Amino acid sequence: MASPARLDSPQAPDAPLRGRHAVVTGASGGIGAAICLELARHGAVLTLLGTDAGRLERARQALHGEGHAAARVDVRDHAAVAACLGEAAAARGSIDILVNNAGIARSAPLARTDPQLWQDMLAVNLTGTYNCTHAVLDGMLRARWGRIINVASTAGLAGYAYVSAYCAAKHGVVGFTRALALEVAAKGITVNAVCPGYTDTPLLDEALDHIVARTGRKREQARQELAAGNPQGRLVTPGEVANAVAWMCLPGSESVHGQAIAVAGGEVM
Repeated sequence: MASPARLDSPQAPDAPLRGRHAVVTGASGGIGAAICLELARHGAVLTLLGTDAGRLERARQALHGEGHAAARVDVRDHAAVAACLGEAAAARGSIDILVNNAGIARSAPLARTDPQLWQDMLAVNLTGTYNCTHAVLDGMLRARWGRIINVASTAGLAGYAYVSAYCAAKHGVVGFTRALALEVAAKGITVNAVCPGYTDTPLLDEALDHIVARTGRKREQARQELAAGNPQGRLVTPGEVANAVAWMCLPGSESVHGQAIAVAGGEVM
């Protein structure tokens, strides 16, 4: 796999996130890598988390600026996450920004959704979000500053057939976002969710493979059918999701709090 391309634009001249330490989970994938690029462009120092060391290193090397690091960790493992983020804070300073982006998606009718599939969806998408947030929250409370952005999905705002476990997990992420936002509203921390629609990423490619294998449709036909759910008639790009995430970290966004913002071309209103 080729390394992610660097952004054409250089680091933002005012670098409003200079001195901020940002952690991004699922950092080597399409949306995660784009978020890392955008936060680094605004001056943040990044810790990239994921499970594929090679892909993480390629994503790290694509970033603007110095001091970025990558670490392998399974977000389902509470103790491992706490240890990893403790080490990251010791090495690169307290964690100011957390982007919970790690996620998996698998489809099946409920009658064929076995307990393992159900637990897998909850463990990565929902419990992983809790584990990482729990590990950084005390530091943010002490600093009285923090930005927590949970990458959910339009599946956290609406129902979709054949992905009941995924929808349940992502609805849980949105509920978690809203509840925590109320806890920390007066403590200098904002908590929000970004909810992308179908986005042009490797995860979507896996979904297309499954649709083609299950239905016999042509791959391009299946792709067009997914894009048709977006009123703009297209797939969302990773960069569009990254822009929304970065905006929630920048000065001027302080009153955006407890929100679940759809990045989906009007699919969910």
